[in-house]
Amino acid sequence: MFSKHGHLNIDGYTYADWAGNITNGKSTSDYFTFVGSNLVTWRSTKQKVVALSSAEADFRGTTKGICKLIWLNRLLTELGYRPTSVMNLFCDNKVAIAIAQNLVQHDCTKHVEFEDQLADMLTKAISSKAFHNSLDQLDIGDIYAPT
Repeated sequence: MFSKHGHLNIDGYTYADWAGNITNGKSTSDYFTFVGSNLVTWRSTKQKVVALSSAEADFRGTTKGICKLIWLNRLLTELGYRPTSVMNLFCDNKVAIAIAQNLVQHDCTKHVEFEDQLADMLTKAISSKAFHNSLDQLDIGDIYAPT
């Protein structure tokens, strides 16, 4: 169910597991996007190349997330609903953020763990508590539950 929140803010969350595929060493990227606090797109996909670091894997995943945000912005604008604020993209790797801000830093990479990353549920096993917290954050509820 989509809810009216009085705004059309576009937000995205990205995550990538580094070398998650034990057969070929490729990483898996995933993202969620929200429009007006409503979940509208999500995807989990294997990256096409082998990333040499966790930062590179996250950077590639973040790039896919940015592409989706731009697409949503253009779609809404074309439909006559131009978003009123800047788009936000959240990722869980400080180095990937630094690379996005300064491409010269591509040689300085280190993986950083974050807890409660929303997109974790697409690429790794998480506890039932974390899973249900993620469902709450995604505003996914039981449509058959009494109101």
